[in-house]
Amino acid sequence: MPSASSAASDSGRPVPPSLWRDGDFRRLWVGQTASQLGEHAGLVVVPLFAVLTLDAGAGQLGVLRAVGQAPILMLSLFVGAWVDGWRTRTVMVSTDAGRTLVLGAAAVAGFFGRLDLPALLVVAFAVGALSVFFDVAYQASLVRLVRRDQLVRGNSALEASRSAAQIAGPALGGALVSLLSAPVAVAAGALFFALSFLSIRRIRQAETVPARSERPPRVWRRIHEGLRFVAGDISLRAVCLASAAFQFSFAAVLTVYLLFLPRELHLSGTAIGLTLAAAGPGALVGSMLAARLPGRFGYGPVVLVAAAIGDGVFLCVPALNGSSGVTVPVLLVANFVFGAGGGLVNVALMAVRQTVTPDGMQGRAAATITFVGMGLTPLGSLLGGFLAGELGTRTSLLATAAGMMLSPVVMALSPLARLGRTLAPTRKASLPTGSQAHESGNRATGDVD
Repeated sequence: MPSASSAASDSGRPVPPSLWRDGDFRRLWVGQTASQLGEHAGLVVVPLFAVLTLDAGAGQLGVLRAVGQAPILMLSLFVGAWVDGWRTRTVMVSTDAGRTLVLGAAAVAGFFGRLDLPALLVVAFAVGALSVFFDVAYQASLVRLVRRDQLVRGNSALEASRSAAQIAGPALGGALVSLLSAPVAVAAGALFFALSFLSIRRIRQAETVPARSERPPRVWRRIHEGLRFVAGDISLRAVCLASAAFQFSFAAVLTVYLLFLPRELHLSGTAIGLTLAAAGPGALVGSMLAARLPGRFGYGPVVLVAAAIGDGVFLCVPALNGSSGVTVPVLLVANFVFGAGGGLVNVALMAVRQTVTPDGMQGRAAATITFVGMGLTPLGSLLGGFLAGELGTRTSLLATAAGMMLSPVVMALSPLARLGRTLAPTRKASLPTGSQAHESGNRATGDVD
């Protein structure tokens, strides 16, 4: 595919001198960043609440994380088919409002000592389900709000913040639990979603969404079209497999890691938050490098090296012990390198997906890749909890960290390894034949909810 600057424009909007001068894009970026921070901070706040306040064991922690991740497997495909026919702004503000209310209620219950493990399971599932809607919607929103020749810059900015939040969010969650308290940390998560709601609610640009025919395709047909599109593209198939290998193993790693740091290394909450926070700057560095390195060395080599180094660094962590003076510095370096590799890979692979996917398929393609890539995370969390209980945290961490190396291996054996300095679609980026009639008419909707 030619560079984004040469891509045809179909939005009818004038090109601003700088994308950052576009007020709607800034509102989307602020809202998406706040939402991602709240979502990923919650991935640590809720488990730490269970471990530190409710004294949950390894098996219970694995179940809790699996319940929070289950909506990815259960809802992603349906959400992708649904979002393609609706305004993404409405979907995002609605889910932000829902998550604010759920976490706000959980924080109040926590203050009064009424937030037990069953209630925490309900909170984790509800937030996870709403997050599926938001994540699919925001990935489709940029294509509708900006010109094609702005997609690379806009996507790079959104992916940079998402990558940073994905890895820095857990660090922030650990710090909030340590410096404040678990209930206050839950309330802080609600504030992030409230900020996202307020920012995205102010977007004024009308979206161009697919027109609804009198007899729109049934949801199963739309889901099938998304699955067929992704399965029919050789690059997207490889992205799915590599993502699934990484996310399954990383879910197991994080479950063990959250037990290993306080119980095996005897680190305080502050130290845990500090070490996890190092991944945030790393993710930002990786995202910035993603704008330069692929154009110089090729997407394939850069993605492979970044994934191998970023994932492989965790193999060093099980060798640490709590009495060593180098424990925290090594953890800082390891998390920084992991964040840098993850940020670079995330931005590069997102560019691959958007390059080969037409506008009317963006939501379904994103949902399909999320379904395949993230769908196994509940099983990974359960596996991590089981291994930690049976083998101990140190041995389990080594085994699960080794599992993350499957992702670069999958990429090395796929067409992703042969990607060059520019991206070209492996086939014409058009909608499946069965959906062309439904998607052919676009209309600009107003901004009324």
